[in-house]
Amino acid sequence: MAAQENVQQVLDWAVAEVGVPGIVADVKDGNRTWFATAGVADIETGTPRQPWEYLHTGSSGKAFTAAVLLALEAEGRLSLDDTVNTWLPGVLDAGGYDGNKITIRHLLSNTSGLFSTGLAPEVAQRYATRAGFLQHRFDTYTLEDMLSLAVSQPPVGAPGERFEYSNGGFHVAGAIIEKITGNSYADEVERRVIQPLGLADTYVRPVQDLAYPDPYPRAYSKMFFKDGTDLATLTPENWESLMEDPSMPPLDVTQVNSSGAWSAGNVVSTTGDMIRFVSALASGTLLPPAQHRQMWTTVSTEGSYWMPHARYGLGMFEFDKQVTGGRPLRGVGGSLWGSWLFTVGTPDGGHTIAVHTNTEWKSWDVLFKVIEAEFGISVGA
Repeated sequence: MAAQENVQQVLDWAVAEVGVPGIVADVKDGNRTWFATAGVADIETGTPRQPWEYLHTGSSGKAFTAAVLLALEAEGRLSLDDTVNTWLPGVLDAGGYDGNKITIRHLLSNTSGLFSTGLAPEVAQRYATRAGFLQHRFDTYTLEDMLSLAVSQPPVGAPGERFEYSNGGFHVAGAIIEKITGNSYADEVERRVIQPLGLADTYVRPVQDLAYPDPYPRAYSKMFFKDGTDLATLTPENWESLMEDPSMPPLDVTQVNSSGAWSAGNVVSTTGDMIRFVSALASGTLLPPAQHRQMWTTVSTEGSYWMPHARYGLGMFEFDKQVTGGRPLRGVGGSLWGSWLFTVGTPDGGHTIAVHTNTEWKSWDVLFKVIEAEFGISVGA
């Protein structure tokens, strides 16, 4: 009960001090399960958050992509060390990239050398200001659009040299899935992940889908840059200093076309399903042993502008044992307009928590405080 009370205090703090409209925590610890909320699902009506809401999981979808490719490797359909040009000749032979040197493993571990796609000027110009978002919120991205965007800025390093979080790499990975199988990415995720795990409330969002099944929380965003910002100067180092005044009212972004996320993170799910998914991938009950080991062969993220204190596997992260007192925790996380979800648990899959806010990432402290409350682990302390 102490952990439950401590987590509830963190949820209340997130609403009162961090400015989260509504937040939920869903926990499975052996036979113990519980659900807690704070704040609201709808600012106008005051409707509270509730269990089994449908949520956009953001970059948590990367783990679904990795799981499909690892399953294909287990069947002998590919090797993670195949180069991109093996399956998609020429797709990455542009902008200073070399598809003969970038492998599927590089794509899934964010070590391909591809730049951080979310910071591309084309993306910033469409969505990074309130006016731009309102103008472009229903734009549809094609696969050709996403693959072109992936190489639209120069490499950040040689393949395997460093970690750089890149949606573009996962878009290429999704295209490889479709090339190898002859099926859609959504169909392969359904066949190889959703059905085997019994994720009844999980799906890859269709291209033109702007709505969610009931129940769902409204989504709110204040993640915009100041008016007049020169978006061409946007970098991983300076973006936070360019954000608009936090006193600005939130914008309801519930309806938005998220096709540009695709295989980098366009999965809709629930906290309950995400607990089952992460528990399976953390513990090895979905993939064969050889592929499970590859998923959890991690690389350092030090020096990147991603989540601190974590190492990255294939589509999933593991907190650095040096900052968790040797107690490993594995999980996924993702943030998109009006949604932030993280799901973290023990490697045996026995103790997992999923937390969702109906606004984007605001502070890593929310994640770290929840982990300390539920697992008794002070990340980074």
